[in-house]
Amino acid sequence: MKATLNDTVLAEASDEEVVSIEGNWYFAPHTVKAQFLDASPTQYTCSWKGPCQFYHVEIDGHAHADQAWAYPDLIDGAVARVGQDFAGFVAFGREVTVTP
Repeated sequence: MKATLNDTVLAEASDEEVVSIEGNWYFAPHTVKAQFLDASPTQYTCSWKGPCQFYHVEIDGHAHADQAWAYPDLIDGAVARVGQDFAGFVAFGREVTVTP
């Protein structure tokens, strides 16, 4: 799978390195190009995943606000609910195109 924004590849992973959760594809941390992500101050806590870390996606000096997120510290039971450990996996917002 590949995540792109404005022809810039943000992440690229094999099927084994992604997991689908609630309609979003989450990419394993090592498959994401971290140089395009800048931590956002936006706060959110999911009732079953835990605290979320949002990121602005920055390309060519333009920040796309909160277009990526991850759950670095999962709540007990989250892994069992999904069927695999997805701590730190990164998902992308609607501005980002994710293709097989």
